[in-house]
Amino acid sequence: MEFDDLSNRVIGCAIEVHRHLGPGLLESTYEQCLAHELSLKAIKFKLQHPLPVIYKDTHLDCGYRIDLLVENDLILELKSVEALKGIHEAQLLTYMKLACVRKGLLINFNVKKLKDGIRRFVL
Repeated sequence: MEFDDLSNRVIGCAIEVHRHLGPGLLESTYEQCLAHELSLKAIKFKLQHPLPVIYKDTHLDCGYRIDLLVENDLILELKSVEALKGIHEAQLLTYMKLACVRKGLLINFNVKKLKDGIRRFVL
């Protein structure tokens, strides 16, 4: 499956962050640095965007937050873990459904080569 232009640009920013920092830091560090890199590239995003749960036509604030919502078209779920697991994928897919956003990237910065830590999802 080919990446679209926005995904490619975001991945380029993530690679730049990883190139400068390497693995082993906290997720929040990568999040802030990626936000800075997106800003430098004039890519619009929302950091820690609130995600309400809609239950029986009622919007409930349950404290969920999207790490980065890019151009209102792409959700980034960032991790810094030993290995990505099914629960991480399920989390991103659920966020995508709740936010009605069709595209998502799951990025694990705790890898030697960032390309090994990126997974793309499309609903």
